[in-house]
Amino acid sequence: MSQRTERRGIHVDQSDLLCKKGCGYYGNAAWQGLCSKCWREEYQRVRQKQIQDDWALCARLNFEEKKTNEKTRKVTTVKKFFSPSSRTATKKEPPEGKSASPSISRRASFDSDQVSKDFVEFLKNLHKPGREIHKQCRAFLVSMSSKKDLGADELSECVQDFYQSLADRLMSHFKGSSESVDQVMDQVEKYIMTRLYKSVFCPETTDDEKKDLATQDRIRALHWVTVQMLCVSVEEETAEVSENVVRAITDIIEMDSKRVPRDKLACITRCSKHIFSAIRITKNEPASADDFLPALIYIVLKANPPRLQSNIQYITRFCNPSRLMTGEDGYYFTNLCCAVAFIEKLDAQSLNLSQDEFERHMSGHASPRRSGSEDGRPDGGPRVSGAAGPVLARLSHNLQMLSGLSARQEAVTAAALGLRADLLTWTDGVRRDVRHILDRYPLDTKASKASAIDANSVDGENLPAPIKPRMFVG
Repeated sequence: MSQRTERRGIHVDQSDLLCKKGCGYYGNAAWQGLCSKCWREEYQRVRQKQIQDDWALCARLNFEEKKTNEKTRKVTTVKKFFSPSSRTATKKEPPEGKSASPSISRRASFDSDQVSKDFVEFLKNLHKPGREIHKQCRAFLVSMSSKKDLGADELSECVQDFYQSLADRLMSHFKGSSESVDQVMDQVEKYIMTRLYKSVFCPETTDDEKKDLATQDRIRALHWVTVQMLCVSVEEETAEVSENVVRAITDIIEMDSKRVPRDKLACITRCSKHIFSAIRITKNEPASADDFLPALIYIVLKANPPRLQSNIQYITRFCNPSRLMTGEDGYYFTNLCCAVAFIEKLDAQSLNLSQDEFERHMSGHASPRRSGSEDGRPDGGPRVSGAAGPVLARLSHNLQMLSGLSARQEAVTAAALGLRADLLTWTDGVRRDVRHILDRYPLDTKASKASAIDANSVDGENLPAPIKPRMFVG
């Protein structure tokens, strides 16, 4: 295997992240490399052409159907006239497909109720425009309740059309203040997508779930890929770097628990910033875009985020398009799409391996050794393979430290028990010695006799003569 300095690494030209039509916005693999604006224009053009073709086909079919209906009309009328069922009153059946109450009137979850309250409180600051925005959003949700049978692209088109029309109205109201419009649109997106989440996330009309399973199986099969193979500038042995790696993994896994596309994007952004911090600490200099993409691929391989494809498609379909076309959110999301596409197409050449080595790793018959000691064991400890990576190497080192601490703790415990036994023995010895001395030299106490001051004694003779009273005559 070649040394790290000889590896080519993973490089993506920044121009490859932009829209293929050259508009300057970030493209997306789900939109065939186009940005959301160009994709919608292309989608509407294809859709309009399809509608025209369908109308032309219907016109031809209607003529033939009309002729057939004319021939069968008389026969059908005679059959109905002689049919006994025609003499009884027919009951009107309720039209199919109409529910008694729209989904918006159903009991919402706690999250939906909380979001609705927050949305109303936010709109109170806008006064009259706020009431109009709330009215339009509720009307849109009611209209969406009757469109559950539409495909994911049609549902996305409905949501994006609503975003566009409402943003245009807000732009005229706020007199071109894009910051105020973005603030309102973020709240609108949060309110609408929280209410629509269950019906539009990973719908049955798509193969998102199938793609999720395929991506998870692919990432599991690539569990042996190491930072050295991807030329990732991250030293996980450093505590601060390891902490940033763990946070990045946590953030990208947390993405699946969010309902709002903007919140999912925020998880991707936080994950990316932790990756940049890990690279900066490792290299002791600002990280570059060429360092970021391989590290992001490595984080995705380690995290194996749940429903990754579904989350990417959900963001692509229902996020406010301005966030995906520009800004750091759009940049990080585009890089995530590139990372997933790279993982799907990852081969021996991408990892600077021979085809035989790659197939052996994929089949599990071989695993790369960890760089360091000759036999793959750090500090003479248990063997740690390169498939485990630096994490298991650090885990092995920690286990060795814990083993040493356990031995030291046992020694300290044994010494403490010995000291306790010595103290008990010393106490018993002292008590035994005291009893022996008391038995050998018993205390003989005699009662003392107190003598009066004027009693006949030797000491009384040396006392002065008693005082005699004297009389004074005044």
